[in-house]
Amino acid sequence: MKKGFTLLEMVIVMTVIAILFLLTIPNTQNSLKVANAKGCDAQLKVVDTAILQYMLAKDVQSVSMSDLVSEGYLSERQGYCHDGSSITIVDNQATH
Repeated sequence: MKKGFTLLEMVIVMTVIAILFLLTIPNTQNSLKVANAKGCDAQLKVVDTAILQYMLAKDVQSVSMSDLVSEGYLSERQGYCHDGSSITIVDNQATH
């Protein structure tokens, strides 16, 4: 008698693996969306902190993203969220 798996056993195992994989994809995508949103919220807090530091150091009432980058309070990359949307400053508050 030969040892090994039959074609039917292989198909059943592959079907079970495929079903498990298909069940996990939506959960993974939702987790990535939540992580990106939380990352963007954290980045907005970083920009808000830089705005406050700039305003206190320079004694100004208004600030722009280009001011923060040119003065070294933020890098160019910190002006964007992880999803690629740009961060803007409206009424001295960071928004995206």
